[in-house]
Order: sequence, then structure tokens, then C-alpha cells
Amino acid sequence: MGFKSRLNRFRSEMRPTIRELKFLTHKVKRNPLSLSGAIILLFFFAVALLAPLLAPPMPGEDPYISPYDGPPYKEWISPLPTSPSSKHPFGTLKGYDIYYGCIWGTRTAFRIGLLVTFVTLAVGLVIGCVAGYYGGLIDELMMRFADIFFAFPGLLLAIVMVVALPSVWPVNLGPIAFEVALSPLDKLVLALALVGWPSYARIIRGEIATVKHEDYVEAAKAVGCSDLRVMVKHILPNSMFPILIMAFLNLGGIVLSAATLSFLGFGPKMGYADWATIISHSRDYIINPQDPFGLSYTWIIPSVFIFAFILGWSLLGDTLRDILDPMMRRR
Repeated sequence: MGFKSRLNRFRSEMRPTIRELKFLTHKVKRNPLSLSGAIILLFFFAVALLAPLLAPPMPGEDPYISPYDGPPYKEWISPLPTSPSSKHPFGTLKGYDIYYGCIWGTRTAFRIGLLVTFVTLAVGLVIGCVAGYYGGLIDELMMRFADIFFAFPGLLLAIVMVVALPSVWPVNLGPIAFEVALSPLDKLVLALALVGWPSYARIIRGEIATVKHEDYVEAAKAVGCSDLRVMVKHILPNSMFPILIMAFLNLGGIVLSAATLSFLGFGPKMGYADWATIISHSRDYIINPQDPFGLSYTWIIPSVFIFAFILGWSLLGDTLRDILDPMMRRR
């Protein structure tokens, strides 16, 4: 087979995919809200990508730690915030640069949202697939285990897990033994992942329990396909859309949940580049009898970053739901 014939075959195979991508792009362009969400997320993506240029870190220092510009003995002295200036465009909070924290906090937000979504999606997918495909006692045991997590308020359970998780985990692999240190941010991510997976497991379990009775699944079993091949090649591709839409819509909510935990004091320490941590340590200046709005920049600016980030995911997620839903996409 010549190169030209292979190229023509590749074009014919890719034609449906290209047509579908054109349709999706057309739907996004026609919806001003989705376009707004895409623009907002592209802005944050650009900020995260260009963070080393927008806010250069100190040489040899952790880039996620905001430069300190207060008096000595920073562990004991908490200077008053300073107003925005040419040196500190957003001002300082307890000696730390708010602008630096907001810029690098964009990377923190993406890290939390994407990492928690990936872990919860992976765990929920495995448990939901096994429960939905095999059913019976396996399904009952797994779903009742998931119900245990639903019995507690999600935020309260996440707080308990953050407190209960150890900062150092010893790992013993026979001849190899080492310790894994968890930072406060790692513990926060792990707690949110442990709380979030049951929702994904329940949804994918219901989808697979319906799809597994379709004729093409029975045909795959009849020709001798293994259970793993049937699930991966035939069932999952036709059951993934609801859980992918849910993951996309929940990504902004995950960042909001992490911000809530950080505001309550279960996140990183002061100086770490995290929007909610900045707001948490500015609570002393939210109400100032002498000047009610003079220090409001310490919490308004990072709050705007959180609001815009969550809004972008929500706007784009709603549109993707309408596009990927077979009942609504052609309207």
C-alpha cells in the first residue's frame, strides 16, 4: 500500500472526528456564555503558564512561597498590611506580597482542581465499573461502602480527614523503607479525593448497569472477549459522558471546597501562594472600625480570583453538558 493510499485512508477514518470537532467548536462559538467561560479559563491558564515571568520567584527559594518584605523575626511579628504600590501592585499582608500569592495561586488552584478530579474520577471509575458490571453481592458491598461516605456532611468529613491524616507516612517494601511527607496542601487534596469518589462511583455504576445489557455487549461476550476487554472497549466508551460532564462541572466546586478548608485554617500556612490562605489571614482586616474599607484589598483581590476561576469552569461546563448530552446537542 502506497503512501498516498494510506493518507487517503487516514483522512477517511478521521473525517467523522473532524466533523464532530467542527460541530463542537460551532456550538461553543454560538453560545456567548461558553465563550466567556473559555476566555476566562484561557486567561488563568496563561497566568499559570507565565507565572515565573509575571512574578519571578527568589533564586533558590520555593516558588510557591511569597517573598517576605516585612520586619525581621517574621515568625513573631505580623506587620499591618501595606497599600498597593509600584513594588507591590496588590499590597502586602503580614509582610507577604499579595500580587505574588495571587499569580502563583493560579497554579495552586489548577493543581488542586485537576489532581482531586483525577483521583476521584479514577477511584470512582474502578469501583463503579466493578459494581455495575458484576452486580449481586459485589455491587451491594461496594455501594453500601460508598453510602457510609454519604452519611456524613462532605465538608465536615473532609475536615476530619485533614486532621486525622498523618504528616509523615512510613512505607515499608521489604528491603526498601522510606517515609512520605505530606504537606498541608497534600493532606487537603487527599481529603477532598477521599470524600469525592462515591458520587462518581454511583453515577458510573448506574450507567454501566444499563449499558451492559445492550446487544453489542452480549455480542462481544459471545465471541469470547474477556470481562476487562468488554468493560474497556465496549461499555466504558458508551458510559463515560455523564461522569466526564460531572467532573468538569465539579472542578470549580473542588477549588471552592479547598478554599473553604483553607479559610477555616486547614490549608497551607501564611506565605504560601494560595488565594484562600490569603483571605484566611486577612480576616482580621475585613472589619476595621477606624477604616472599614481601607484594608479591603487584602481579601477582595484574592476573592475576585476565586470567583472568576469558578465562574469560568461553571460557564464552560454547562455548555459541554448541553453539547455532550445526546438529547440536547442537536437542538
